[in-house]
Amino acid sequence: MSTQRIRVKICGLTREEDVRVAVVAGADAIGMVFYEGSKRCVSLEQARRLRDCVPAFVDVVALFVNAQASFVREVIDVVKPDLLQFHGDESPEECRAFSRRYLRAFRVGAPGLDTPDAVVKETSRYADAAGWLFDSYSAGYGGSGLALDPALLAGLPGQAVAKILAGGLRPDTVQAHVSQLPFRPYALDVSSGVEVSPGIKSPERIQAFMQTVARV
Repeated sequence: MSTQRIRVKICGLTREEDVRVAVVAGADAIGMVFYEGSKRCVSLEQARRLRDCVPAFVDVVALFVNAQASFVREVIDVVKPDLLQFHGDESPEECRAFSRRYLRAFRVGAPGLDTPDAVVKETSRYADAAGWLFDSYSAGYGGSGLALDPALLAGLPGQAVAKILAGGLRPDTVQAHVSQLPFRPYALDVSSGVEVSPGIKSPERIQAFMQTVARV
């Protein structure tokens, strides 16, 4: 059994105090949403202030959903994220267009991603990604609090791109979700599971989540 620790990204941050809490709690990365359809969407100025709160050795991830290339470049210039995360219908070419490390999110269970073979086929198109992020399928793009069906991830190769689990993770559910996976995830991505309302994080829930992951 692997003893490698599971890393954590806390996503959907909108307040400087929540960034500081996440960092102190031991988060490896913080995520900011640049999608107007999300209640957690941040402006460029807001994101710049949040970025200034992040110390060395904690990654900043900028999340996009079918964004215009010009807007992605503007975020790169102003916010200087360490990683880009594409959560929409972006093609491999669109993800690679910025010459930056990127995470590719997959809405597992969506049409075309509703069988293990379909998931394997789609992920293989993004073999150069820094990570594959597996989220649940919902009407929106992330932050739904819904969990995915782990059986749909059964066909993924054991040694490939880093695998990241998202969707329905909370302090009281994360251990069960990890134990049901056919692999040990490299990292977890949590958003609504540590919130009191969209974009407003709970210090107590962040602490409880991090402590539970440390025991997994």
